[in-house]
Amino acid sequence: MTGTVIFDPLIPWPILTFVAMVALSGVILALWRGLSGWALRGLAGLIILAALSGPVYQAEDRAPLTDIVLMIEDESASQTLSDRSEQTTQTANALATEIEARDNTELRRIRVGDSEGDEGTQVMAALNAALAEEPRARIAGILVVSDGIVHDADQAPDLPAPMHLLRTGRKDDWDRRLIVRNAPAFAIIGEPVTLTLRVEDTGAAPIGAASAPLEISVDGAEPEQFTIPIGLDVELPITLPHGGRNVIQFTVPEAEGELTDRNNTALIQMNGVRDRLRVLLVSGEPHPGGRTWRNLLKSDSSVDLVHFTILRPPEKQDGVPVDELSLIAFPTRELFLEKINDFDLIIFDRYKRRGILPAIYLDNVGDYIVNGGAVLVAAGPDFATADSLFRSPLGPVLPAKPSARVYEERFVPMVTDLGQRHPVTTNLGDAETWGAWLRQIDVSQLSGDLLMTGVDDRPLLVLDRVGEGRVALMASDHAWLWSRGFEGGGPQLELLRRLAHWMMNEPELEEEALWAEANGQSMRIIRQTLENEVGPVTVTRPNGDTLDITLNQVSPGRFEAQYFGPEIGLYRLEEGAHSAVIGLGPAAPKEFERTIATDEILSPVLASLRGGTIQVEDGLPAIRDVRVGRPAAGRGWIGLTPREAYETRDVTQAGLLPPWLVLLLAGGFLLGGWLREGRRS
Repeated sequence: MTGTVIFDPLIPWPILTFVAMVALSGVILALWRGLSGWALRGLAGLIILAALSGPVYQAEDRAPLTDIVLMIEDESASQTLSDRSEQTTQTANALATEIEARDNTELRRIRVGDSEGDEGTQVMAALNAALAEEPRARIAGILVVSDGIVHDADQAPDLPAPMHLLRTGRKDDWDRRLIVRNAPAFAIIGEPVTLTLRVEDTGAAPIGAASAPLEISVDGAEPEQFTIPIGLDVELPITLPHGGRNVIQFTVPEAEGELTDRNNTALIQMNGVRDRLRVLLVSGEPHPGGRTWRNLLKSDSSVDLVHFTILRPPEKQDGVPVDELSLIAFPTRELFLEKINDFDLIIFDRYKRRGILPAIYLDNVGDYIVNGGAVLVAAGPDFATADSLFRSPLGPVLPAKPSARVYEERFVPMVTDLGQRHPVTTNLGDAETWGAWLRQIDVSQLSGDLLMTGVDDRPLLVLDRVGEGRVALMASDHAWLWSRGFEGGGPQLELLRRLAHWMMNEPELEEEALWAEANGQSMRIIRQTLENEVGPVTVTRPNGDTLDITLNQVSPGRFEAQYFGPEIGLYRLEEGAHSAVIGLGPAAPKEFERTIATDEILSPVLASLRGGTIQVEDGLPAIRDVRVGRPAAGRGWIGLTPREAYETRDVTQAGLLPPWLVLLLAGGFLLGGWLREGRRS
């Protein structure tokens, strides 16, 4: 039970102050005039002022509340290194026993694990949540049992009591890590991109280690080995071997005695893109479809187009001297002998043999295909004649043979069952709404994949692979009708775009492919195929364990499955003869970027209320009571601040000056003053 005097004035304080000044003026006036009763009058005024101020005696029935100590136990990944986990458990249990034995003290144990994603150790987030649930006036101290590697120290709250770090780890700990300072998301195929690598030793590293081995593996292939200096930035040129995603893994083998090898690997995923796609378009003669090809290729800013149209064939004899012609000479030798391998795609649009390209040049085009080039033949009526390209050295690599017949009739192109599964022709839209074409060259398929048919289901679009290259034959020159909106038009632009990009080896248009798309720790496994079904995909985890995943068909020729990777690192995928690699999460998680225990990160937070750091390797600290504002830590001890918090159960109030007593005293002093002044007079 405690009691205090409080004031509850009957009139506002400004008015009460004015009344007091008037009463004081009256007393001073009486004293100046020499009235003998001035003191009694002053006492009467003082009693009246005291009554107006409303003095009340308040008694409170208080129940003391316990002090609360918050203890945060770091159970993040970095705490699993060496024997830190055991140190944490032993230290936390010993402190809990000592704190719970103290009078009037409660302990709140808060465990902090790995945060979602790769956000590291979120100690301050846990502390903010704990402070929101407890009265701050009861917090006597905050203990953090951790290696000090905290990733949200900048979000520290205003502390209500001293915080102390009980630091785990050993003084002789050391670690080696690999750092990639720059990793662009894209790089040009065939051109080197420079990455900056650095190998650092931290902690009590062995003396005399000046270099470290480095292994580099691309797409999971056998790694190449190098030696790089420790503690210096090393610029390493990397050339991407193919388009699409390239997974490059850098690894420094684990050294004897280091804390972990989890930060010895850097996994870089870079997309290979072509600088410029070079296309050679050779038009046999002007026709409406020629502009369609030109407009398509010129609309793509990544395409360098070289276009020649043969306007004056050799048989044309009009008497005009050659030196007076304004036409540019066709550089056949330069294009088809010297620079043919510079092109990613060659298109023959309604071209026929006219003696302009000698047989040796066309034979060179065939070699170009076998060695990895691409040729697209857009056939017109000339393909069915004796001057057809099929009857040239290109014939052996073409996937269809002309029959010398040309259909001049209306037909609607149809996508075959195989075409429904091929990336070039899948999901092109509703064929029933497409406009008609009016001419088709009759051919018989010799090889390759038939994706579209025309008159009487005869081959219209055939794709084939020859050696390392690709060949396509479109047996009609009327695709341009779709671009003009004839009978509603059709997906002419998308079809020709896909066709051109398939021939230039764009990864997303491969008809037989296996790849995965990462989203955090999950991946979407995708298998593109021309078959009606696929086998399970074997997933090899970073630790070597394998698992078979069954894929489900989501569209014709496309099978998918979702998989959550329990580990961070490189995963290998295999299905039949197809394989792929993908990295989930960072190769070196945030928890392992810094592994040596430290108090540098939390020092500014601890210093705000004069807390301290204790190395648990040196033994447990003693716990003392300290006053607010005093040093809260020293050698071998830490301090808690008793808060003396309480809960008020009951409050009673009683007036100190009852009205009758005020009236009696004030009236008595006034009467006494009047009588004394009257006797004197």
